[in-house]
Amino acid sequence: MTTTTSLQEIASCLSGYDPQALRVELAQDFIARLVPRVAAVEQLALRSALGRVLAEDIVSTINVPAGDNSAMDGYALRGSDLSTDSDGDIRLQLAGTSFAGGPAGQDLAPGQCQRIMTGALMPPGLDTVVPQEFTRLDGDMVVIPAGLLRAGDNRRLAGEDLALGQVALAAGKRLRPADLGLLASLGRAEVPVRRRLRVAMLSTGDELRSIGEPLSAGCVYDSNRYTLWALLQQLGVEVLDLGVVRDDPAALRAAFETAAVSADAIISTGGVSVGEADHTKRVMAELGEVLFWKIAMRPGRPMAIGRINQAILFGLPGNPVAVMVTFYAFVREALLAMAGAAPQPLPWLRAACLQPLRKKAGRTEYQRGIVSLAPDGGWQVQITGNQGSGILSSMSQANGLVVLGHEQGDVAVGELVDVMPFEGLNG
Repeated sequence: MTTTTSLQEIASCLSGYDPQALRVELAQDFIARLVPRVAAVEQLALRSALGRVLAEDIVSTINVPAGDNSAMDGYALRGSDLSTDSDGDIRLQLAGTSFAGGPAGQDLAPGQCQRIMTGALMPPGLDTVVPQEFTRLDGDMVVIPAGLLRAGDNRRLAGEDLALGQVALAAGKRLRPADLGLLASLGRAEVPVRRRLRVAMLSTGDELRSIGEPLSAGCVYDSNRYTLWALLQQLGVEVLDLGVVRDDPAALRAAFETAAVSADAIISTGGVSVGEADHTKRVMAELGEVLFWKIAMRPGRPMAIGRINQAILFGLPGNPVAVMVTFYAFVREALLAMAGAAPQPLPWLRAACLQPLRKKAGRTEYQRGIVSLAPDGGWQVQITGNQGSGILSSMSQANGLVVLGHEQGDVAVGELVDVMPFEGLNG
């Protein structure tokens, strides 16, 4: 991946850019202009391609289905034979059976029908299928109630799923289980995908301890790496975990240099706010082209963005909730774009707020919420309680973020608010 535009050139393209009070949408715009795309392509077997990004359009080389066929077990007939006798029923002579995987069957004369199984090819001239449960047999005659069918019912047309020459899946698609099935229906054994994005992550701070180490006075276990690891796993990237790096210039320099030569993107947590003991900002600035932002948001105000060599750097705050919020707000879509994926923003919904919320205009706020179905069938949301940026349990309880916009003020009970659900509303 190569990049040529400087950070200052990108900033000059943004109206209202102010690194000391940067609006969320401007930060998102800046990052979208900054990040490059993975260019390398590899061929993968279908069962190894789940979650990977298609590198080129997949064009159907066949019709799916290959020919007109029955959508259910029943009797195939001509739509023109759907006329009733004096008793008000339709009576057709039974002539043969068609099975799935077999030939289409014989030509039938008007007034005849054929027993047919689900998926079997429609015999020549026949265009309608009556489900067997709606019929009765009278000798060799099939009796069908009047008014039950219209011509063309219960028939699948050749190519109605995928037509020859149609783009079945577009480049940039992240392959899901249904996509693998679709590719299999085309007979594809391999697919071209983008090389997996490599992301290095590290935590900074002398107060951090890894799991298994004893806690000294004033120290805490590092939760951020586990949160980030899980978030990155959901994106299907390759993760390089550089662990906890102490607040020492030499150690920080070594870690960032390792990350820059090993990964496409670097995510660090901690060391980007104002603090005399933090050497992280200075080392970042010495190693690459880095901007230090104060974003008009809560939580997650301090953030670093830039490049070290060709690796994109995301310097996130140290507080656990701020890490998750800034990841969802800025990093998630950026990494997907770097991986070559088409834009995949998390869907937002509108929900009635079950409690009053205090909010200052002039910043975007992300409050942890629990979204549920309201009695009227709409969505409702309640806040998880203490919204401090160090209260990670509030994120565990939540299934989405209530997003209060930059200009928005206090919220009254029952007022509709924007909610960004996490990966799903399944708790």
